[in-house]
Amino acid sequence: MDQHEPITGEMDMDEFRQSGHQLVEWIADYLEHPERYPVQSRSRPGDIRAQLPAAPPDKPESMAAIISDFEQIIVPGITHWNHPGFFSYFGITGSGPGILGELLIAALNVNGMLWRTSPASTELEEMTLDWLRQMMGLPAHFQGIITDTASISSMLAIAAAREALNLDIRRQGMAGRVDLPRLRMYVSDQTHSSIEKGAITLGIGQEGVRKIQTDDDFRMKPEALRVAIQEDMAAGWRPFFLTATVGTTATTSIDPVTEIGAICREHNIWLHVDGAYGGVAAILPEMRAILDGAEQADSFVVNPHKWLFTPVDCSAFYVRDPEILKRAFTLIPDYLKRSEEGVTNYMDWGVQLGRRFRALKLWMVIRHFGRDGLAERIREHIRLGQLVAKWVDADPDFERLAPTPFSTVCFRACPQGLATRLRSAELAETEQIEAYLDQLNGELIEAVNATGEVFLSPTRLRGRFTIRMAIGNIRSDETIINRTWELLTQSARQIDARRQPVAE
Repeated sequence: MDQHEPITGEMDMDEFRQSGHQLVEWIADYLEHPERYPVQSRSRPGDIRAQLPAAPPDKPESMAAIISDFEQIIVPGITHWNHPGFFSYFGITGSGPGILGELLIAALNVNGMLWRTSPASTELEEMTLDWLRQMMGLPAHFQGIITDTASISSMLAIAAAREALNLDIRRQGMAGRVDLPRLRMYVSDQTHSSIEKGAITLGIGQEGVRKIQTDDDFRMKPEALRVAIQEDMAAGWRPFFLTATVGTTATTSIDPVTEIGAICREHNIWLHVDGAYGGVAAILPEMRAILDGAEQADSFVVNPHKWLFTPVDCSAFYVRDPEILKRAFTLIPDYLKRSEEGVTNYMDWGVQLGRRFRALKLWMVIRHFGRDGLAERIREHIRLGQLVAKWVDADPDFERLAPTPFSTVCFRACPQGLATRLRSAELAETEQIEAYLDQLNGELIEAVNATGEVFLSPTRLRGRFTIRMAIGNIRSDETIINRTWELLTQSARQIDARRQPVAE
């Protein structure tokens, strides 16, 4: 009988300890001084791939070599979401306890699909989500599940709403059925695009999504919603789902959920409240009113990985009636049959069978900071956002383009005396003024981002190029806020002076 050399199994634990200690030291040093890196990666397309072998290695490589390549090749291609000057999108700060939680999650390698596949995973998820519910002041009847992102959470909400119609879509599907009404969903023109993607995925289609007009503060207009529903019902549509948002992506506007909820109840429309960004601000007693009306919701989502300092990904999805959600998704093959009574099997609550132990990192974050500590940090971000808003309002060369209910400020440079200068250059038409401002602000955001000190993002509001400064990183303080404003004001005046269309 042939003799074979024994195959080496797992990494040697001495090497694991040595490499683990080295990486923990690297992480601690990184978190202490993230400002040493440019916020936005300066890599160009293809730079990273050009430094990597085209084929995988045939022979084992040392962890020392792997860590070296991580530092030399990977890190320069990273945009640093943990940087205190990261204001481009809603922050997804990886805090210390959350990072340590991720380490334990990877080590335990739990698949929390059934209660019995790890009882602690399921029961900790139930309890941690109930803690979060209590902290935000949501009703006791809300029960939750942790998903990866609000995009998936919201898609589950649409699927549950569709199942609640009792149209036998789970069994028969939708294709080719002449007995089905055309289903209609409602969003505002500020609602996150993931809702529309969910409609596409679930067969509702883009034509089934109607966008409702918003007011001057970018909030959904209840009266416009009511008219739209009446028009759709008269035309044969079946209204069934609506998303109201607490903290929209572009402006962080807050829809009038109470009024919208009343209309939904009147027409038996599933109300989904998207609080992915803004919802956690309700942890602050003085901000609790942002969730007024959310008690009417059939489903609600908030992302701890946005403003609760939990490493991505972690989305908390709550439903009023889990039985409807389970009715939409429960499918139990023989190899997953179970005998336990009175337990939660989260595989029945959505599409995914495999489920990471995400509750562990959220539990560790909540315990480490406590409700008061989390509230204190969110409160400080709101204070900083209001400070920037005041600076914008007080500067004659800038203007704010949306209210600032939280800590995200939407503004643009608008030099004083611009209209007079443009008139003197015979360029006084409104379209020409707006075109100039778009170009000016486009150059401004590029110039500021190019410094590597901060990272801002653009959007368009009512057709106008808008700069967004989203303050939500646990490491952002007044020093970096001051520096960002200094960069903005100096750069705006330099750019405007260079390209002034003035006829001397």
